[in-house]
Amino acid sequence: MDKLEILKDIAIIIICAKSFGLLSRRLKAPQVVGEIIAGLLLGPSLLGWVAPNEFISGIAEIGVILLMFSAGLETNLTQLKKTGVKATLIACAGVFVPLIGGTVLYMCFYGFAKPGTDEFFHALFIGTILTATSVSITVQALKELGKLTDEVGTTIMSAAIIDDVIGILVLTVVISFRDPSSKISDVIFRTIGFFILAIIVGIILYKMMKWLDSKYPHTQRIPIIGLAIALALSFIAEKFFGIADITGAYVAGIILSSLEDSKYIDRKMDVNSYMIFGPVFFVSIGLQTDMKSLDMTILLFSLGFVLVGLFAKIIGCGLMSRACGYKGLDTLKIGVGMMTRGEVALIVSKKGLEVGMLDSKYFTSVILLIIVSSILTPIILKLLYAKDEKAD
Repeated sequence: MDKLEILKDIAIIIICAKSFGLLSRRLKAPQVVGEIIAGLLLGPSLLGWVAPNEFISGIAEIGVILLMFSAGLETNLTQLKKTGVKATLIACAGVFVPLIGGTVLYMCFYGFAKPGTDEFFHALFIGTILTATSVSITVQALKELGKLTDEVGTTIMSAAIIDDVIGILVLTVVISFRDPSSKISDVIFRTIGFFILAIIVGIILYKMMKWLDSKYPHTQRIPIIGLAIALALSFIAEKFFGIADITGAYVAGIILSSLEDSKYIDRKMDVNSYMIFGPVFFVSIGLQTDMKSLDMTILLFSLGFVLVGLFAKIIGCGLMSRACGYKGLDTLKIGVGMMTRGEVALIVSKKGLEVGMLDSKYFTSVILLIIVSSILTPIILKLLYAKDEKAD
């Protein structure tokens, strides 16, 4: 890979991302919407000025880790404990309804297959892809709105993290039907093991960082060590426990959220995220999409896939949140906040390709869902909160 090409690509991405982000804000939409549109413009769908590559993917991965670490730092632990049971129930509904919806959608297009056949497993895997929730877009939108730490924002964050864990279990169950070497019990034990480790290590790290923070308050070594903890837990989560790295980053943020200097750490992380890592991550979503490869059949399926993907989360999470005591627009905010798809959906899709449960032609449908949900979610959330404020 040419070093000069990398420098050129990053320069183009940053300039375009910030230009479209500012334009988006001028039009009363969240900046992240403009950054995703910038990716569509720069990628193979339109101009083709920037091609996706491993370096950009690496920068984007750091971007989403920093975003989730920042979200963890801003988490109100008291509020998190308060919403824990509700968030779990909402996450379960947010997995079950899309799983059924995606499976039925595939069968409506390609025929209702008998359980145990290849076509049935293909249909089931389409549903599995739809179970994933990507909270990174929602986090950025809620941060811009100043609503990340209220009860609804914390519920969305908690439910999305739990949703990812359940989604991984569902993925393993579905793959185990075709891959005997994949054991459900192993995944369950690894997931439980990670959270036990997170609690034990979290207590130790918190005490260590609290002592360090009292001895060297408001010094740069505090955010530097905090960043190292976030990256380390991200690596450990995915490498040794098979859990998405963003979960590890979020847990790291929660561990440090009660420190006196938690806001100072967050401010330092935000500088790096705002300048380079965040824009590259959001632009990379658009870069991965090639609209030119669509034919009519896939286009129609993709349209259904997007609609089912969006409404299944809104219906499942929205109805369950109402059952859990949320009222009015709050139920819709939770449903909309949970409908974004991103890196987790891509990971699930790639796994399906590897084990032969997903045809590569459906990858475009997944990308389209990510694009549409990533653009619509911040806009709808902003409208809902604006309407809520007017009602008050």
